[in-house]
Amino acid sequence: MAKIDLDSLNIDELAALRERVTEKLAEKVAARQLELEAELERLSQFGKSGKKAQTAPVAKPKKNAVPPQEEPVADAAAEAA
Repeated sequence: MAKIDLDSLNIDELAALRERVTEKLAEKVAARQLELEAELERLSQFGKSGKKAQTAPVAKPKKNAVPPQEEPVADAAAEAA
């Protein structure tokens, strides 16, 4: 890429350069957006909508589950002796 001495450009040349840069950026953004949309379409074939992120379902505790009984440390030490 050619280096441009910005200090040597007058205001009209700088304005024209800015317009060219803006146009080039818009082209690149549009091209990248098309690439990403194509990739999203390809990925959506695997069963995910891709439009919005889905969170993993939260596991609910079982109603019949019995919480584990905690033994006091002193009682466990006495039984071990």
